Amino acid sequence: MSVADDGSTATGADADPRGRRPTLRSGPGRVLVAVYAVFALSAGARALVQVLTDFSAAPLAYLLSAFAAAVYVVATVALVRSSERSRRVALVSVGVELVGVVTVGLLSVEDPVAFPDATVWSGFGAGYGYVPLVLPVLGLWWLVSQRPRRVV
Repeated sequence: MSVADDGSTATGADADPRGRRPTLRSGPGRVLVAVYAVFALSAGARALVQVLTDFSAAPLAYLLSAFAAAVYVVATVALVRSSERSRRVALVSVGVELVGVVTVGLLSVEDPVAFPDATVWSGFGAGYGYVPLVLPVLGLWWLVSQRPRRVV
């Protein structure tokens, strides 16, 4: 058993040659982190412009864009950190993201009047090539597939 920089332990196949746990940002996780970072920046910039320039036109939509940006920031940081606690934070934030994109997607399709202006999650992320719908599914798959194995 070895102790990682974050104080967690790894055993057997979970330990890398330096004695640390594999990180969520290795391999395909690097791409996932990069996409989350891009979405954090794009959703944040979109929300900032919307809120500062025309908040009264669609406050719900603009606040949802800001919330989406915050979720993407939390997910990005949690995926980069890769500690046991950050894995749990990543699971929660990516889960919230999935619920958000499905909920907002359904509401924006069923009641377009409630969303006079698009959010990142409107139409299941149609304005972003449906990446907001696919991203949390891939994120949850990555988090589950990379969880440390418990030795009994």
